[in-house]
Amino acid sequence: MSGAGEPGVKYKRVLLKISGEALMGDQGYGLHPPTVARIAREVKSVHDLGVEICMVIGGGNIFRGLQGSAQGMERATADYMGMLATVMNALGMQAALEAEGIHTRVISAIPMDTVCEPYIRRRAIRHLEKGRVCIFAAGTGNPYFTTDTAATLRANEMNCEAIFKGTKVDGVYDKDPKKHGDAKRYDKVSYDEVLQKHLGVMDASAIALARDNNLPIIVFSLDEPGGFRGILAGKGTYTTVSG
Repeated sequence: MSGAGEPGVKYKRVLLKISGEALMGDQGYGLHPPTVARIAREVKSVHDLGVEICMVIGGGNIFRGLQGSAQGMERATADYMGMLATVMNALGMQAALEAEGIHTRVISAIPMDTVCEPYIRRRAIRHLEKGRVCIFAAGTGNPYFTTDTAATLRANEMNCEAIFKGTKVDGVYDKDPKKHGDAKRYDKVSYDEVLQKHLGVMDASAIALARDNNLPIIVFSLDEPGGFRGILAGKGTYTTVSG
């Protein structure tokens, strides 16, 4: 299924970025299948609107390159291990989406043909046009770049109209709302303000890449049932990062 989506839906093609930790549920490590299934249902609800969706999932629930390098491991090796963790998460999400009846392709920046497709831009765009969900795995394929940067890169390459960053909170705050009762949420914030105030939406290279290509980033709570679909229909609480 493809097309312009239902009337009133603001975006035709979007990229959903979530952390690996979002897949853990209440566990301290790994994949929590009921949580993965819940997120898959959220994605399906948006896919049902006729929106073309691609995804990037972090790997921090399995292995985080920066932590590995902090413990004495060579940074490039640690980052490659983190990239492989994202492939495991992508395969788990693919299984959950296909259980919901959504055709899904895992596309890896590190070729591993036995389990997923290599990244070929035009083929990936064709998958989206055919209504398949594309999950981009293994980051950019390069160490020293985060999955935030990979998400912004792929969103630009796929001509997405926005990045949806699913987090634990319903937007961008001036300080941590879980620690400070007086934290204020922004409705809109500029790329430059995010960088200057270190607001922690994404890392600096991801924000700069989004800014240079005028790609809005919508930060919302992934824990809010129906939140992803609601925002596409013009409802809900979120923060828009734009020019």
